[in-house]
Amino acid sequence: MAALIATATIGLVVVLWWAATAGLSGAELVNARFNALRTGLSIGVGGGGIFALYLAWRRQHATEIGLVQKERDQADVARAYELQRETAEHTRLHAERVAATTERDAEARRITDLYARSVEQLGSDKAPVRHGGLYALERLALDHPDNLALRQTVVNVICAYLRAPFDLPGEPRDADTDRPVRDERHEQVQEREVRLTAQRILTSHLYSGSDDDYLAATFWPDTDLDLTGAVLIDWDMKDCLLRKATFKRTIFAGHAIFSGTTFTGNVQFSGAMFSDDALFGRATFTRNVQFNGTAFNGGARFDGAKFIMHAGFSEATFAEGALFEGATFTGKALFNKARFSGDAQFGGVKFITYVEFNEVMFAGNALFWGVAVEDAYFNGAAFSEDVRFDEANFIRETQFKGATLRHAPPGPRAVLWWPTRWRPSLDHTAIEGREGTWHRLLGRGETDEPASPSDDG
Repeated sequence: MAALIATATIGLVVVLWWAATAGLSGAELVNARFNALRTGLSIGVGGGGIFALYLAWRRQHATEIGLVQKERDQADVARAYELQRETAEHTRLHAERVAATTERDAEARRITDLYARSVEQLGSDKAPVRHGGLYALERLALDHPDNLALRQTVVNVICAYLRAPFDLPGEPRDADTDRPVRDERHEQVQEREVRLTAQRILTSHLYSGSDDDYLAATFWPDTDLDLTGAVLIDWDMKDCLLRKATFKRTIFAGHAIFSGTTFTGNVQFSGAMFSDDALFGRATFTRNVQFNGTAFNGGARFDGAKFIMHAGFSEATFAEGALFEGATFTGKALFNKARFSGDAQFGGVKFITYVEFNEVMFAGNALFWGVAVEDAYFNGAAFSEDVRFDEANFIRETQFKGATLRHAPPGPRAVLWWPTRWRPSLDHTAIEGREGTWHRLLGRGETDEPASPSDDG
């Protein structure tokens, strides 16, 4: 190309030198030939410049193509590496999933085997083997703290064991008692010990600890109990925390301690029987609680208890004293047809909504001093001994329709105050099925002369 440009330049100069200067002479010839030479050389130099620019463009273009190709090659390498890395990661994750699945399956099989063996031990006719089954179930729950379903299953199995029929052992047999009778009592004693172990396992893991800010390491939160119809011996759940609990028709042999216990779910004690003292002082029921038809054959203490929602004590029987002093009933409280054979102490109780004592029999003293209540209903209630309503605050409606007060021998009774509109009648008559004679409680406007202070009895 350079030779071609040089040849063309020379040819152009020759043409301009000779053809363009034909017929000229002298100074004009010299000047014309000089211009011809300069023009030809300028054209040659310009052509060379153009060619040089073309070459530079070609080199730049080739360089750019090379860079693009290099970038593509690098991108291909990166994609290949990323694909290789993703493949390796996928393979690793797959291997981990397979390993985890295998481990879970192995763990599930191990749990199932341990659970099956433990439950099988509970069915043994030998008390030591049953003890071992209970402790094995407890260990199974402790070894898997994150498996909440397993823990509740363990609790359910222990509760089911306690729900099984059981007769308390009687008095020790004489030496001359028949061997089968002695053996039967011996088995009952051993079974009682097994059941005490089952109870301790449950209650020990329902104790949240003495520090409100730190739960005990052995605590099992959100636990539900179903001990319907069970026989519980000296049951101690002091300061425990659990969710739902069912003690319907449960027999509490010996004392039953629920002091300071908090129930976060619904609680059922309907039809239960407490053979000794039932202690619920400072207990907290955040949901509904039912004691309908419950038999308290010992003392019943609910002092300082908190009933956040509905509390039912209808048809409950209190053979000895019932202590509710300082308790708080935020929801409705129903004691309809309950029977208080001993003193019923409700001093300082707060009934935030309303309370019903309709057709309740107060065989002992009925003490309601300092009570605060929105609405109170004592329709058909019977008061046998002293009644105290002094400093009581009945905010709205109070009803004693059909209520009666047993007549006392001459002398004032400790009836310090009846709610507004209500007073005992002057006359007293016998009521079929009851001892003594009884005064009716009259509301405002009912026919009877107002009783004087000395006639309160």
